Parts: sequence; structure tokens; C-alpha cells
Amino acid sequence: MKQRAVKILGTGAFVPPRVVTNLDLEKMVETSDDWITTRTGIKERRIASPDETTSVLALAAAREALAKASVPPEDLDLIVVATVTPDMLFPATACLLQKELHARNAACFDLEAGCTGFVYALSVVEKYLVAGGGDTALVVGAETLSKILNWNDRATCVLFGDGAGAVVLGIDEKPGILATILGSDGQGSHLLDLPAGGSRMPASPETLAQNLHFIHMAGNEVFKFAVRVIVDASLRVLEKAHCTMEEVNLFIPHQANIRIIHSAAKRLGLSMDRIFVNVNRYGNTSSASIPLALHEAVVQQRIRSGDLVLLVGFGAGLTWGSALIRW
Repeated sequence: MKQRAVKILGTGAFVPPRVVTNLDLEKMVETSDDWITTRTGIKERRIASPDETTSVLALAAAREALAKASVPPEDLDLIVVATVTPDMLFPATACLLQKELHARNAACFDLEAGCTGFVYALSVVEKYLVAGGGDTALVVGAETLSKILNWNDRATCVLFGDGAGAVVLGIDEKPGILATILGSDGQGSHLLDLPAGGSRMPASPETLAQNLHFIHMAGNEVFKFAVRVIVDASLRVLEKAHCTMEEVNLFIPHQANIRIIHSAAKRLGLSMDRIFVNVNRYGNTSSASIPLALHEAVVQQRIRSGDLVLLVGFGAGLTWGSALIRW
């Protein structure tokens, strides 16, 4: 019996209309456009309105992906939303998305793996479909990070933005997703976290006063970790698929910091014309970063049929993951 294979049938994305530039941030905290641009490559980011929740962004991206794939919502067997900013702790944002899509036949759950969330979800869902759990699935990476930022903390508020990206996966005769690699190191969990709001530190006047409901990050340590795992995860997934870096047509890393991307590219021997970058326009959108970049690459015709595309993510956990895709 021929093994089932999974490919991407369609992509979609959505970002809030509100643009916040580095010049806008200069009026809010002690920073400058030059400082932000030099250290991160970010020039602007999109910020959600009070009414734009994570599920709202996810819905817009999902509808576009389904339309591009020509898949009606009722044909979906599974919906997975990768996010660290769910609408609420429960029910899952995926269930809220299912309601709006009227995807009544889909099982739904959220996946939380920080900025690696989309790659984790892609890997999990691919294996679910290969195993016969269903034939069609929707995977969304969506975030409203602006809602968990301390806008008085110049070390973090300049880095992040809001957005969503989605893909529809389906069964095909030829493999689209060739291989995936996932990893984590909980010893580094303290380097990037949101301390309060869970069972360890429930919301209280004290946690609010100490700004513990916002993102906390040890930037230098995360930077060093990111460069190392991007290189390792890239080489491992290529080896698993019996491919080489020379065969890769487009490299799409998590869009966190242009210096991380440049450092990893140098170690991998990749020229920048083979790397997709949009961090300058969106900042770090966590689990939305890779699917948003993937969609833009498709729209801009940076990816064509038969191309080999390498996705690599890294984030809180600490987590990392890579996926090699034949388009």
C-alpha cells in the first residue's frame, strides 16, 4: 500500500491595518529609529486594535488560505492554531475559529511552542494526516503580541508585532512536506517567558504591580541560542531528507532579528538572495512569522512549483524546529 503524503494546498495571511513605525516609538520610549534598525532590522510593525483578537486575525488568514486551496471549511478534518496569545485560556482559539468558519467536521486544538509554534503544528498535523487521521487540515500561526507587551520597556516593545498566517494541508500522491525536525531545551525556559497569569503565579495586585503579565526576555542569550539552533536544525532536516543546502531554493527563517538571520546565513553559506526577509515591515510576530513570510513569498512568486523550501523556527521553551518542503 502506497504511503500517504502531505502537501500545502494554499496559503493565507493577515496583518492589522495600524502601522507603528520606529519614529512613533521614539515618542513613547527612550529609543531611536537608528538604534532599532541597526540592532534588529525592524522599521515598522502592525499593531492590533482593541477589537482585533488573535482569532480575528486567524480567521482572515484562514479564509484566504481556504480560498486559495479551493477547500470548503466543512471539508476540514482538523484545525490547529499555534499561538502564545490565545483569545482566552479556554476554550481553544482553534474552536473559536471553527465556529466562525462553520467548519463543523473539524477537530480543534491550540499548540503553544513560542515562535516555533507554526513549525511544530505543521509537523504534528502532517504526521496526523499521514497516519490516516484525516485528509485535510488547517494550520494557523496567529498572534496579538502587542497585548502582552510592556510599552514602557524599550528592550522588548520595539521587537514585536501582530499578524497571522495560515496553510491548508491535504493528501497528495507526491510528498510536499519531505521532513521535519523538532527540538526543545527546558533548561532555557527562563530566558523568554511571561511569568504571571498561570497556575504558578495567578493574577494578583502584586503581579500586576511588578509587570509580570508582560513578555520578559534575556536578549543576548536568546540571540546566541537562535543562531546555533537555526544552523543545526537546518542541517539536520536536510540530512533527514537526503538533500543539500545547495538544492534549497528559498530559506524562510523565523523573522525575529536581521542580525540573527545574517549570522545564520553566513554559517550556512547562504546568500541573502536565497533568504526571504520581511522582519523590517512586521517585526517579530512569533508563531505567525513563518506562515506570514511563506505566504508573501508565494504571492511575490519567490516560490515556484518544484522549488525546495526550508523553514526554520526558534523561540520560547526554548524550542526549535525545521521543515523541508517540495513545492
